[in-house]
Amino acid sequence: MAMDVTEALSFSRDMKNVRPRLEVLSQLGLGYLTLGEETPGLSGGEAQRLKLASEMGRTQEDSAFVFDEPTIGLHPLDVMTLLSVFSSLIDHGATLIVIEHDLDIIRNADWIVDMGPGGGDEGGRIVAEGTPDDIKHTKASVTGRFI
Repeated sequence: MAMDVTEALSFSRDMKNVRPRLEVLSQLGLGYLTLGEETPGLSGGEAQRLKLASEMGRTQEDSAFVFDEPTIGLHPLDVMTLLSVFSSLIDHGATLIVIEHDLDIIRNADWIVDMGPGGGDEGGRIVAEGTPDDIKHTKASVTGRFI
Protein backbone atom coordinates (compact mmCIF):
# COMPACT_ATOMS: atom_id res chain seq x y z
CA MET A 1 0.00 0.00 0.00
CA ALA A 2 1.80 3.09 -1.21
CA MET A 3 -0.34 5.60 0.65
CA ASP A 4 0.07 7.54 3.82
CA VAL A 5 -2.13 7.27 6.90
CA THR A 6 -4.18 10.34 5.94
CA GLU A 7 -4.96 8.91 2.48
CA ALA A 8 -5.77 5.51 3.97
CA LEU A 9 -8.34 7.12 6.27
CA SER A 10 -10.47 8.08 3.28
CA PHE A 11 -10.38 4.49 2.00
CA SER A 12 -11.13 2.84 5.34
CA ARG A 13 -14.56 4.24 6.17
CA ASP A 14 -16.16 0.78 6.34
CA MET A 15 -13.21 -1.06 7.90
CA LYS A 16 -14.16 -1.24 11.57
CA ASN A 17 -10.85 -2.80 12.69
CA VAL A 18 -8.57 -0.65 10.55
CA ARG A 19 -10.05 2.84 10.77
CA PRO A 20 -9.68 3.36 14.57
CA ARG A 21 -5.98 2.47 14.35
CA LEU A 22 -5.44 4.90 11.49
CA GLU A 23 -7.32 7.61 13.40
CA VAL A 24 -5.00 7.19 16.40
CA LEU A 25 -1.94 7.53 14.15
CA SER A 26 -3.43 10.66 12.63
CA GLN A 27 -4.25 12.11 16.07
CA LEU A 28 -0.64 11.56 17.10
CA GLY A 29 0.59 13.66 14.19
CA LEU A 30 1.70 10.65 12.14
CA GLY A 31 -0.72 11.06 9.24
CA TYR A 32 2.14 11.56 6.80
CA LEU A 33 3.71 8.12 7.46
CA THR A 34 3.54 5.68 4.57
CA LEU A 35 1.78 2.43 5.41
CA GLY A 36 4.27 -0.40 5.61
CA GLU A 37 7.21 1.99 6.08
CA GLU A 38 10.11 0.36 7.90
CA THR A 39 10.59 1.73 11.40
CA PRO A 40 14.41 2.18 11.35
CA GLY A 41 13.86 5.26 9.17
CA LEU A 42 11.72 6.97 11.81
CA SER A 43 13.01 9.71 14.10
CA GLY A 44 13.09 9.07 17.83
CA GLY A 45 9.96 11.18 18.36
CA GLU A 46 8.10 9.38 15.58
CA ALA A 47 9.07 5.98 16.99
CA GLN A 48 7.86 7.02 20.46
CA ARG A 49 4.52 8.20 19.06
CA LEU A 50 4.15 4.99 17.03
CA LYS A 51 4.69 2.95 20.19
CA LEU A 52 2.23 5.21 21.99
CA ALA A 53 -0.38 4.50 19.29
CA SER A 54 -0.24 0.82 20.19
CA GLU A 55 -1.05 1.69 23.81
CA MET A 56 -4.02 3.99 23.17
CA GLY A 57 -7.43 2.75 24.24
CA ARG A 58 -6.08 0.34 26.86
CA THR A 59 -6.50 0.69 30.61
CA GLN A 60 -3.33 2.36 31.82
CA GLU A 61 -3.56 1.87 35.58
CA ASP A 62 -0.13 1.12 37.02
CA SER A 63 1.49 2.05 33.68
CA ALA A 64 4.36 4.49 33.43
CA PHE A 65 5.52 6.01 30.15
CA VAL A 66 8.85 7.77 29.66
CA PHE A 67 9.08 10.13 26.68
CA ASP A 68 12.35 11.69 25.58
CA GLU A 69 11.62 14.90 23.66
CA PRO A 70 8.51 13.58 21.88
CA THR A 71 7.80 16.97 20.27
CA ILE A 72 10.93 16.98 18.09
CA GLY A 73 9.84 17.65 14.52
CA LEU A 74 6.23 18.38 15.44
CA HIS A 75 4.25 21.33 14.15
CA PRO A 76 2.87 23.43 17.06
CA LEU A 77 -0.67 22.19 16.31
CA ASP A 78 0.59 18.61 16.58
CA VAL A 79 2.08 19.47 19.99
CA MET A 80 -1.44 20.42 21.12
CA THR A 81 -2.69 17.07 19.82
CA LEU A 82 0.07 15.30 21.72
CA LEU A 83 -0.97 17.15 24.89
CA SER A 84 -4.52 15.85 24.49
CA VAL A 85 -3.16 12.32 24.02
CA PHE A 86 -1.09 12.73 27.19
CA SER A 87 -4.24 13.89 29.02
CA SER A 88 -6.10 10.83 27.77
CA LEU A 89 -3.35 8.52 29.06
CA ILE A 90 -3.43 10.24 32.45
CA ASP A 91 -7.24 10.03 32.52
CA HIS A 92 -6.87 6.27 31.99
CA GLY A 93 -4.54 5.97 35.00
CA ALA A 94 -1.06 6.30 33.45
CA THR A 95 1.92 8.13 34.89
CA LEU A 96 3.97 10.15 32.38
CA ILE A 97 7.60 11.19 32.69
CA VAL A 98 8.50 13.57 29.88
CA ILE A 99 11.97 14.93 29.14
CA GLU A 100 11.21 18.01 27.09
CA HIS A 101 12.25 21.53 26.10
CA ASP A 102 8.94 22.51 24.50
CA LEU A 103 7.34 25.23 26.63
CA ASP A 104 3.76 24.14 25.87
CA ILE A 105 4.51 20.69 27.25
CA ILE A 106 6.33 22.17 30.27
CA ARG A 107 3.46 24.59 31.04
CA ASN A 108 1.02 21.66 31.12
CA ALA A 109 3.06 19.48 33.48
CA ASP A 110 1.80 18.64 36.95
CA TRP A 111 5.37 18.66 38.28
CA ILE A 112 8.59 19.98 36.77
CA VAL A 113 12.19 19.10 37.58
CA ASP A 114 14.20 21.93 36.02
CA MET A 115 17.79 20.91 35.30
CA GLY A 116 20.60 23.35 34.68
CA PRO A 117 21.61 26.01 35.10
CA GLY A 118 23.04 25.60 31.58
CA GLY A 119 23.68 22.77 29.16
CA GLY A 120 26.51 20.24 29.02
CA ASP A 121 29.15 20.80 31.70
CA GLU A 122 27.12 23.79 32.94
CA GLY A 123 24.09 21.64 33.71
CA GLY A 124 23.08 18.45 35.41
CA ARG A 125 21.88 19.95 38.67
CA ILE A 126 18.33 20.44 39.87
CA VAL A 127 17.74 24.19 39.72
CA ALA A 128 14.08 24.06 40.70
CA GLU A 129 11.24 21.62 41.12
CA GLY A 130 7.54 22.01 41.61
CA THR A 131 4.42 23.04 39.78
CA PRO A 132 4.68 25.35 36.77
CA ASP A 133 3.68 28.22 39.07
CA ASP A 134 6.46 27.29 41.53
CA ILE A 135 9.02 27.24 38.70
CA LYS A 136 7.75 30.57 37.39
CA HIS A 137 8.57 32.16 40.75
CA THR A 138 12.02 30.57 41.19
CA LYS A 139 14.67 33.16 40.33
CA ALA A 140 17.36 30.54 39.63
CA SER A 141 15.19 28.89 36.96
CA VAL A 142 15.82 30.02 33.39
CA THR A 143 12.80 27.95 32.34
CA GLY A 144 10.65 29.83 34.84
CA ARG A 145 11.20 33.07 32.95
CA PHE A 146 9.47 31.65 29.90
CA ILE A 147 6.51 29.69 31.27
